[in-house]
Amino acid sequence: MEKFNFDIITVNSRGEKNKSRRSKASQEVENLGNDIKLEMVYIPSGSFIMGAAETEKGSLIPENIQHSVEIPAFLMAKYPITQGQWRRIAILPKIKRNLEPEPSNFTGNDHPVEQISWYDAIEFCDRLSKYTDKQYRLPSEAEWEYACRAGTDTPFHFGDTLLGELANYNASQTYGYHFLEESRSKTTPVGQFSPNAFGLYDMHGNVWEWCLDTWHSNYEGAPADGSAWIGKDDNCRVLRGGSWQNFPQQCRSASRRRCESFNILLNTQGFRVVRI
Repeated sequence: MEKFNFDIITVNSRGEKNKSRRSKASQEVENLGNDIKLEMVYIPSGSFIMGAAETEKGSLIPENIQHSVEIPAFLMAKYPITQGQWRRIAILPKIKRNLEPEPSNFTGNDHPVEQISWYDAIEFCDRLSKYTDKQYRLPSEAEWEYACRAGTDTPFHFGDTLLGELANYNASQTYGYHFLEESRSKTTPVGQFSPNAFGLYDMHGNVWEWCLDTWHSNYEGAPADGSAWIGKDDNCRVLRGGSWQNFPQQCRSASRRRCESFNILLNTQGFRVVRI
């Protein structure tokens, strides 16, 4: 593991930035060849309250059964998978399905890959695992939210609201007391905005991120050990984090969306990977 340093920025409910603080985290860097690297950040074990209180602005019924979850330590990609990383793995031999090396609507090596189905993301993980001889997969919902919150219990890991300078989202609608801002209307290069306390970037906005779990309409009976919740309906999976197109309430740490596992390819859908 190697250490990296970063600044943590938080804001209050009026959109005023608090004093930033310097922090550091550990990461493993996977060399994918052709000068393409995958940075995997160490996420320490811990427990947290998953979901949103009914009083949280913008919260919905699928988020409202708050429950305690224990999370074992794992590694998570520092950024959403980029188009450069995707292209490098997509040219490797097929395991179960073909992958389009250039699927994205908004192009750029450092932009997140988008227009990715859940099954495409799984194929990427399988090829990456075979290439590196390490087991990569999508995060569980619980792992994703724990990693996003990074020890916070506010709507965003930044605090009670979002600013356009902190995340890529549809800023034509506000959350809290912040003023309206212009929206970028497209993805932005990963790592452009400030990270959370774990050293993860772009957890709010830019692209929705696929999780391993099948969709459940609420948390009744959800696992408490951080594992993926797999039910009988394999057609719908979970997306987290919001996107460049979404209003801030849809980019909250607790926000969740259902989507068909295949066929629907949107320029708001990407993913990041984890490894134990």
